Amino acid sequence: MPAVSPVHVLLVSGSLRAASTNSALMRTAAAVAVDGVTTELFDGMAELPHFNPDDDAEGVEVPAPVAALRERLGAADAVLFSAPEYAGALPGSFKNLLEWTVGGHEIYRLPAAWVNAAGPGRGVNADESLRKVLGYVNADVVEAAVARIPVAHGSGGEDGTVADPEVRAGIAAVLEALATHVRARRADPGWVGRPAA
Repeated sequence: MPAVSPVHVLLVSGSLRAASTNSALMRTAAAVAVDGVTTELFDGMAELPHFNPDDDAEGVEVPAPVAALRERLGAADAVLFSAPEYAGALPGSFKNLLEWTVGGHEIYRLPAAWVNAAGPGRGVNADESLRKVLGYVNADVVEAAVARIPVAHGSGGEDGTVADPEVRAGIAAVLEALATHVRARRADPGWVGRPAA
């Protein structure tokens, strides 16, 4: 019986805060990854330059941090975002990262989902905005893996992960839902995959 290829998930926190609950949630995802799932934390958001369409025009070599982002997306089987909300919208640095995905093909048809670490009734604008952007770039939004997993401020332990068993079980379930979706696509002979690099 042939070996089953693991599902590789890129984890992207939308926050730059050192004590961010969103980043703690992504580190926790890496720590609890289920069997058959590998993860990678993307930590280059702060290095991305301000998006300028002139720097992403045809024939123009994109800045190195942008190329690194696109390379990581291209190598992933799925991407999981943690979506904070600031001043009623996605933080500017996170929106900037998303804008840099528009000119590339790497996120096109890429299975994508997000988790929201805010409590009930909060973060709704971030959810709506991220859904709109992912629809615009034709990502394959995996509804079964979109979840609200509230994380209390200061929950990150010394290792930067969240110890709460409900949080850990919730994020493990999200990864499993993403992996299940990817495996179903692989098994579908009618699936038209992502364009080649």
